Formats: sequence, structure tokens, C-alpha cells
Amino acid sequence: MIRNTKRQLIVANWKCNPSALREAERLFAVIKKAAPRYKNVDVIICPPSVFLFSFSIKGKSSFKLGIQDIFWEDTGAYTGAIGPRMARSVGASYAIIGHSERRERLGETNEMTQAKMEAALAAGLRAILCVGEKSREGDAAEYAAFVKEEVQIGLRGITKQALKNVIIAYEPIWAVGSDEADVPERTLEMALYIRKIIADMYDRSIAQAFPVLYGGSANAANARAFLRDGGVDGLLLGRASLNAKEFGKIVEIASEL
Repeated sequence: MIRNTKRQLIVANWKCNPSALREAERLFAVIKKAAPRYKNVDVIICPPSVFLFSFSIKGKSSFKLGIQDIFWEDTGAYTGAIGPRMARSVGASYAIIGHSERRERLGETNEMTQAKMEAALAAGLRAILCVGEKSREGDAAEYAAFVKEEVQIGLRGITKQALKNVIIAYEPIWAVGSDEADVPERTLEMALYIRKIIADMYDRSIAQAFPVLYGGSANAANARAFLRDGGVDGLLLGRASLNAKEFGKIVEIASEL
């Protein structure tokens, strides 16, 4: 059994949901009221960016806001882009970068992700770098190399000091948005592998303390197993984060480990 002694991090990625501000405000209010009661869990809510300005978190808290994506420039002639300092100015403390849906559906490359990582960290955001293989079929060395490249390019140019504000979310692409989550045993293997890549790029002591999350059809039914046996420090939740009751249950589970 793998037990984690660090604080758990539960990240809610609402994606393109809900469709109206009033509904988003109701969901946020319920989660905001319940989540802070658990003292050993950090909860990050990442709503659509148009809703960020409407949400407020005052003072020091384990409950924070994040943005689902940022651009690699702060300002300029980039129609539709959101600069990292803009995100900071409306309350975001975290930024999800390189999510598989942006890579797969919007053509985001490793190099684009790397540029966003540098910009987010320079703006004072904590960066959640998403990595994960497309399929488990075929040679294991192939999908391992795929993940390794995402990690290495995503962290290219990131100093040891800046790395303290980086989190990696392992999200196998085949599990995202499906009903087929990974299993803790394989997630443990990938978490160890990611930390091995970090050790090779930086050093072993940094790698041992480096936070890795699991994402990909995680829910209240499997959260305990991933957090207890998967070698991860938390979860990146999509669909489950839109149900306040289920999300609250996951935060409660994390607090018990």
C-alpha cells in the first residue's frame, strides 16, 4: 500500500461548463462552503475564464482558483488569447497547461505548451502540466517515450527554483472523458516513471518531493484507490467536479488519507 504524507491536491477542471453564470455561481458557492473544512487538502477550482472575475476568494485559504489555459504572451495582438498576468489579476493562482483536449482537438504542440509553462511561471502562477499517452496498445516503450517527451519539452528551460511551482498531472488520453479510468497499479508505475524523468533532469531529492496528480475518469468510486495506491498526490477532475455532492465526497476521501 502506498500512502502519501503530503497534502492532497484536488483540482476541478470544469472545461466548457456550465452554460450560464448563474449556474456556475451556484456550483461554486456549494463547493466553496464545503471544501475548506478539510484542513489537509488543497482544492483548486478552474472554471471557464469568463466566470473567473465573478468568483472571489479572500485571504489565505486552501481553496483557490485556477484557469484552464493561458497564452504565452502577457499582451499583444492575439485575438481571443488570455495572458497569464490577466489571469492573475482576476484571481487565478493556478493554470492548467497542455491538457490533452487542447493537444488533441486544438493542435497544441509540446513547444506551445513549453512556452505557456514559462509564461505562467514568470507571471507567478503555479503551473499544472498535463501529460499522458494516447493508447496503451503496442510496445510499452513507445508510450513511455511519448510521455517522456511531453515532460522533457514541457519543462525545458524551467529552473530548479521555478520547478517548485510546477505540478504534473498524468492523464492517459484514452481515459479522459470516458468511463474507463486507469488502475492504481499502472498509475503508480507512471508516477514513478515521471519522477524518474524529473530526477534525470534535475536531481533525486527534487523528484522525490515532486507532486504528481492523476486525471482521467476519476470519481468518488475510484478516488480512494488512486490516492491510496496510485503513488499520486491528488486528482485532476473533469466530469466529477461538476457534481457538487460527488466532488465534496472526493475531497472528503482525500482528507482521510
